Amino acid sequence: MNYRMIKHTLGWLLLFESAFFAVPIITAAAYKETEILSFALSMLICAAFAAIFLIGKPKNRVLYAREGFVIVALSWIFISIFGSLPFVFSGVTNSYIDALFETVSGFTTTGATIFSDVEALPNSINIWRCFTHWIGGMGVLVFILAFIPLSGGQNMHIMKAESTGPSVSKLVPRVRTTALILYVIYFALTILQFILLLCGGMSVFEALCTAFGTAGTGGFGIKNDSFNSYSPYLQIVVTAFMLLFSLNFSAYYLAFKGKFKDALSTEIKVFLCVVATAIAIITFNIYKTFGSVGEALRHAAFTVASMISTTGYSTVDFDLWPSICQVVLVLIMFVGACVGSTGGGIKISRFIILFKGIGNEIKRLLHPRRVQKITIDDRTVETDVVRSVNSYIMVFLSIFITSLLLISIENHDLVTNFTAVTATINNIGPGLSKVGPTQNFAFFSAPSKLVLMFNMLAGRLELFPMLLLFSPSTWRNK
Repeated sequence: MNYRMIKHTLGWLLLFESAFFAVPIITAAAYKETEILSFALSMLICAAFAAIFLIGKPKNRVLYAREGFVIVALSWIFISIFGSLPFVFSGVTNSYIDALFETVSGFTTTGATIFSDVEALPNSINIWRCFTHWIGGMGVLVFILAFIPLSGGQNMHIMKAESTGPSVSKLVPRVRTTALILYVIYFALTILQFILLLCGGMSVFEALCTAFGTAGTGGFGIKNDSFNSYSPYLQIVVTAFMLLFSLNFSAYYLAFKGKFKDALSTEIKVFLCVVATAIAIITFNIYKTFGSVGEALRHAAFTVASMISTTGYSTVDFDLWPSICQVVLVLIMFVGACVGSTGGGIKISRFIILFKGIGNEIKRLLHPRRVQKITIDDRTVETDVVRSVNSYIMVFLSIFITSLLLISIENHDLVTNFTAVTATINNIGPGLSKVGPTQNFAFFSAPSKLVLMFNMLAGRLELFPMLLLFSPSTWRNK
């Protein structure tokens, strides 16, 4: 285990995080808020620890898969610990567990909050909440890789551990260039949405917070009713961008290169079919409530885009919708977005591989000697990828069931517990019942919040990096 290189990488991470505090500091200065001191102190503490970690350059800069997973898991824990300091220093919460919950929820782009009145929060706190979504959306280590060559040719292990999906490939031969391309796309889409939101009458502050939250598919709101009070135009813009950020960013690069056929992959086609089907079912069941098909379609499209992208914004209290609509929403919470996007969930590609594997097994029962490989877009899916998908599903179910049992000790109703775990492990935010779109997670006890925080981190990092921290063999020198 290359401990020196792990410490060195964490140092760079904290150095970047200290710089990220400049955004809320500028906001606090603009609005003349006293929270500027809280963020300045947090920046100094973060920078001091970064300096300590960066003392002495490691002689061996090589990272292997094991170090990559450990770095990613520890990075998200460390960035959350230091990112929670402003919540405590500013006094917006007296509980460090609550501060950590809010920060983990922000960086993992979950959007589950402990605040009941977000409009009462200082602007600098609100923009920090939303900015953590943007930082965590594409991955802070992917951001660092775009600018700092950490470990020569071995930094692909870091990118694989932090990126979403069953497999990760480079857009170009160099990992650093791939990371830079991804962030250029991410930044360009964020700016485009920001401009469109300004055109719809949002203030600069509101547009920034919304763009940050949508880009990271996070969903922290700055209004207590989330998006209900915004105009139909703004709701439509956010709906479109929640879906855009749910697509594999490789598709945008391929489309830019003129490879439109490759860009429109099977995964994207299935994703769009799932979205259209869910919208149609919900619209059909709620149009009488709204009095018109057009308004029902707008709210259905917004809610479906919000849930499948795992953003978590809301225009209505869907906890009051018919049960068939709630079932559809819970199902697409599990489905999630495409691989290589900022969205959470199990991912469309895993379901494609899973169902194709089931189909092959049925065919083998009828024709035992038949050899049938799984193919997607005329490319054979490697056996290792199929095995990793099966393992992922089993581990996902194991964590889900264990978490459900642990938080059920508090004796909340089943819908609350089930959707709380669903919303956190899939990085969505709101669930149903007591954790519905108009509620929050403050009522859970500290132990339950720790369980849900683990779910958020595990869900964002595709489960295994977090689990490896608990394996003794991970820490042995070999």
